[in-house]
Amino acid sequence: MFKAFLLKYAEIGVKGKNRYVFEDALVKQIELKLEKVEGEFEVSKVSGRIYACAKMPFDYDEVVEALTTVFGIVGICPLVQIEDNGFEDLAEKVIAYLDEVYPKKNFTFKVNARRARKNYPLSSPEINMELGERILNAFEGVKVDVHKPEVMVNVEIREQINIYTMEIKGAGGMPIGTAGKAMLLLSGGIDSPVAGYMIAKRGVVIEAVYFHAPPYTSERAKQKVIDLAKHVAKYSGTIKLNIVNFTEPQLYIYETCPHEELTIIMRRYMMRIAEHFAKQSGCLGLITGESIGQVASQTLQSLNTTNEVCELPVYRPVIAFDKQDIIDIACKIDTYETSILPYEDCCTIFVAKHPVTKPNLNVIRNSEQKLGEKMEELVNSAIETVEVVMCAPQ
Repeated sequence: MFKAFLLKYAEIGVKGKNRYVFEDALVKQIELKLEKVEGEFEVSKVSGRIYACAKMPFDYDEVVEALTTVFGIVGICPLVQIEDNGFEDLAEKVIAYLDEVYPKKNFTFKVNARRARKNYPLSSPEINMELGERILNAFEGVKVDVHKPEVMVNVEIREQINIYTMEIKGAGGMPIGTAGKAMLLLSGGIDSPVAGYMIAKRGVVIEAVYFHAPPYTSERAKQKVIDLAKHVAKYSGTIKLNIVNFTEPQLYIYETCPHEELTIIMRRYMMRIAEHFAKQSGCLGLITGESIGQVASQTLQSLNTTNEVCELPVYRPVIAFDKQDIIDIACKIDTYETSILPYEDCCTIFVAKHPVTKPNLNVIRNSEQKLGEKMEELVNSAIETVEVVMCAPQ
């Protein structure tokens, strides 16, 4: 029955003269998603509405699943489009639609007509009343409920007439590519994939960097992070993942600096390296999955100390979230089960027994000075030997 989808947006509708930029970006993202499913679609925008119309048979569930991962869409409405052959034909088509879509005729309903084409002979209230009467006469078990109907029968009178009753919730947010690019510090944990997803939801293109420490971290740990990037890419589009071999810098810090400062100093160097790749790629900021007070390196004092080495802004979308809030989103975007796989990443190998929770910035700087030029050489070597993996949606 359904050969087209009405795709609703929200925030884009309040944009000014540049609204078309966001609409065009959304159309592009929809086209990219639909290219990967069975069938062929024409995506168009008409009078503030975006439609995806099928040119051949398609897998309904596959298409809906693909559309629910497009940032910018708030509602996906499978619809029937008919030509205007008069009200009698419209009434017949609406009744046939309800008969097929709702096998059990025991629902409450309301007709919601919108007459965008003012030359239609009936007004919107008249269409509501006439169609409501026809539906009541056609099905014994149905009743009208204008306040909380179980089925909202939407009829839009445009060049063609749209009939739909379902609205599947979309991903929301803004279309990818409308808000610049940022670098995600991606680990094998629960938080950072969620942070990447949340920033991408605001229209930001995501690139990522992962710090690998062989032989202390296994190939399975690296593959875990690649898999997480692929899960996030389902929403954000293909992610360029920079895999940095951080073993030598970590070992040198471990051997040279006070152990209670290890986490903070390692984190500062990770931020420096991530910023290098961010600037190289034209990113406008760094993204982390840090949440205030969750671990020693995420107290306000620790965050202030790691921020100090960055010139670019650091975006922390889960900064005020409880752990369960983050887990809930991880489950929704299908990263949770991968994140909890028992493969350690480099952040958890070199952990001090009693890490400093309120680091003094001057003390940390003095400890870093002891690392000298050798640390610069190790960092440069790690940057030069970076492995790049393009992570397409999984």
